Amino acid sequence: MNADPRRTWALDREIVLSRVIAAARERVFQAWTDPTQIVQWFGPDGFEVESLECNVRTGGRWRFVYTGPDGTRYDNRMVFLRVEAPRLIEIEHGSDKDEDPARFHVTVTFDAQSDGKTVLTMRQLHPTKKQRDATIGFGAVELGYQTLGKLARHLGET
Repeated sequence: MNADPRRTWALDREIVLSRVIAAARERVFQAWTDPTQIVQWFGPDGFEVESLECNVRTGGRWRFVYTGPDGTRYDNRMVFLRVEAPRLIEIEHGSDKDEDPARFHVTVTFDAQSDGKTVLTMRQLHPTKKQRDATIGFGAVELGYQTLGKLARHLGET
């Protein structure tokens, strides 16, 4: 049986972002899964999120539109492959169309620390090295860290 090549981890197709957040794992996980919270922090600085549909559960999906500072709208869809509270969310993320060749796989882990903080790690796996490189080229790493910063601020970090 051949594995889906998009789900076979390969370092040349991967982007990994991680941040320690000064909040308990359960609160961080809830901020990711509560439809009223996720729109308050998700996305890079200066972007607004309009949620069209949000059902965060295994098999559910979140359809949303990012609006950038220049007014450009970006249609997005996340399909939730696994949601295991409070430790893991596994997602297919791409544009809001059925056949998106640029769709990528994301695994988000929430690791509780003894000091009450949480290490959040997002692992993106892109279909090709070329796509991963293009994603990095337009600033996805910096934009991803901005998003994690907004999450930390949402949860009370200063």
